[in-house]
Parts: sequence; C-alpha cells; structure tokens
Amino acid sequence: MMNQANDYRVCNRGIWDTSVPEIQFDENGISNYCRFQELMMQTYPRGEKGLADWKNFVSRMKKKGKKRDYDCVVGVSGGVDSSYLLVLMKEYGLRPLAVNLDNGFSSDIAVQNIYKVTKALDIDLETYVIDYEEIKDLLYAYMRAGIPWIDSPTDGAIKAVMYKVALKENIKFIIRGNDFRSEGKQPTEWTRGADVNYIHKKFGRGVKLKTYPKLPVTRIIYAGFIRRIKDIRPYYYLEYKKQDAKKMLQANFNWQDYGGHHHENLFTKFVMAYWLPEKFNIDKRRINLSAQVVSGAITREQALNMVEKPFESKEALEALKNYVLKKLDISDEEFQEIWKSKNMRASDYPANDKFIYGAIQYAKPLIKRIYAYVPMSVMAHDFFKSTDKNAK
Repeated sequence: MMNQANDYRVCNRGIWDTSVPEIQFDENGISNYCRFQELMMQTYPRGEKGLADWKNFVSRMKKKGKKRDYDCVVGVSGGVDSSYLLVLMKEYGLRPLAVNLDNGFSSDIAVQNIYKVTKALDIDLETYVIDYEEIKDLLYAYMRAGIPWIDSPTDGAIKAVMYKVALKENIKFIIRGNDFRSEGKQPTEWTRGADVNYIHKKFGRGVKLKTYPKLPVTRIIYAGFIRRIKDIRPYYYLEYKKQDAKKMLQANFNWQDYGGHHHENLFTKFVMAYWLPEKFNIDKRRINLSAQVVSGAITREQALNMVEKPFESKEALEALKNYVLKKLDISDEEFQEIWKSKNMRASDYPANDKFIYGAIQYAKPLIKRIYAYVPMSVMAHDFFKSTDKNAK
C-alpha cells in the first residue's frame, strides 16, 4: 500500500523527494517513481535480450532502406547521447541522415560538435532553421503564460521536423537518443506543454508562424499507419554509459563538453538551471540522478551530493538570464512583471494532450502500430493510475 507523504521525505533508493508531484512511498520508504523506473528496466532489459531486440531493428532498417538513400533519421543536438548515436549507427552498418533543429539558441560548442562528428563519420546533415522571429515570439509567449516547461515549442518542433524529414525522404525509421536509465520519468506537471496555437495567440506579439513546424496527431497517425514510420530508442536496449561515451567522443572526434544535461541549447539551459528552480522550485536533476542511481551508474550518496551543488555560480546564471532576455527582447522591467506573476500550470490552458491522455486506454492498438515500443508516457499513465487506486 502506498501512502502520500505529508511532510518532507526522500526515497530510500533514489533521491526523489516530496517536491515531485504525485509521489507516494510504500512501507519501506520506496517511492512509486522508483518502482516505475524498475518496471521500465524490466520491460526493456539490456544484455543479451536487449542486444537481440536491437539487432532485429537493425535488420529491419537495412531491409526497408535497401532501395533508399538512408536507413534512418537521427536527431542530433551536439549533446553526448545524440552524438554517440551516430557512432552506433555506423558501427551497425546503418546509413543515417542526421537532422538538427536550429532555434537560434544552440551553443557554439554544440554546433561544432555536430559538424565534427557528422564530417568524421561521413554522415549527411540536414539542418532545419526556424525563422528566429517566430521562435522568439513563441518562447516569449510561453514565458508570459507563466508555466514551468517554457521550452515546449522547441520540443514540439524537434519531433515535427523528424517526422517531416522522414516523410519527405521516405525513411521508415526515426532514431532518438532518449535514455530512461539516465533521464528517468519526469512528472507530467513539470514538462507538459499547453496548446501552442492558444498560447501564441493569447500571449504572443503577433508574429505569424510560417516556418515553425507543427505535428498534429493526425500527422503522426498518417506517418505510422499509412507510411509505416517507426520510432526507435536504441539506448532502451543497448549497454550505454554516458561518461564512457563522452570520453570516447572527446578522444576520437575532438568533441567538447558543454556542461549539464541538455545544456547544449542555451534556452533549455536557462529553463532548467534558472526558470524552473528559481521560479517553481523544480530541480529536474532529482529525476535524472535518481534514475542513474537505480540503474547503477552512480551511488545514492553521489546523487545527494550532486543535487546539493548549484547549477552554476550566481554570476553565470545572471549572465545566462540576461543573454536570454536580450535575445527575446524582454526588458528587465517586463521580466520582473513576468517573474512576479502567478505561477501557472500547463493544465490551466487548453492542451491537445488532454484528449490524448484521456484516450490512451482506447488507443493502445493504434500506439503499437505507430511506435516500435510502448512509449514511457503510456506505461506511466497506466502505472501511476494503478498506484493511485491502491493508495485510496
């Protein structure tokens, strides 16, 4: 039986704590987030089973891509996960097309990392550039909306571009570098994105969206059902240690480190290191580090020590904030107005995913046709719903 904690508690296995929405603890002090992490690891084992599953995907990709220029589309950001994915694709004899989204906030280090790896591996690179005035207006609008995950427009655009390129090039597989063992399951309340059209119309400055890519649900269904495009996450199946991958990239490609998780994009870094912790008291590192503890990458003591350290110095964070404000044309006065405004949740606004989450139990056969695996969001929906029932 799970019991909701009324006072401050920390999971006895990871470092999930009572700052995490909907967290519950059993009689041993183990959180439901920890149990879900264990379920994911059981569902997607590595070792012999994971390698066999991955090799089956490789065989399918080569078969489907035989008469095409590419076997798969790989999203790249200049980060460790996506850079190492390109290495893996080549090791398994695949012909990837690397796709990068330029939202105007990529760090110079990340951009150079992309060029270094794709050039050295002789991989074609396609960069999709969003008109900066459009993305600037979108990010501004999300800040004015006052919700936690204001980087939602970038997330949506990345996914849309991957599907856009796959459809255009008739590529049947989309490869992503997500790794639940190092990232964990973020609470929906922390990462949910409100409807982009509504937020932009209500809070934007009136810039028309002509180049910003959108991906309606109907487009995903068309891609999965009619065009039979599958979404694959190799790190679900293959042995992967981020620190080892980083060392290999540095040694072989002159790849450079850019700092923390997802800090290759400076707006994302601002959101994770400044906006979320300072305005909403949200530290997403607790989720990432907890997942790494359960997967055996680090110890619980190491995670506790790491989360106690600041993201960066106050001076560096202030400089990052000023950089973002200048890029978005937000004055100090307007930012203070935004900062002091009431904290909102994405669920306070219209969102397409309200319908999606409500229809999950009826749409599972559809989801299985679209994805090559059961998405974490679907598994989490069922798992947390069941633990909620048990707690009542």
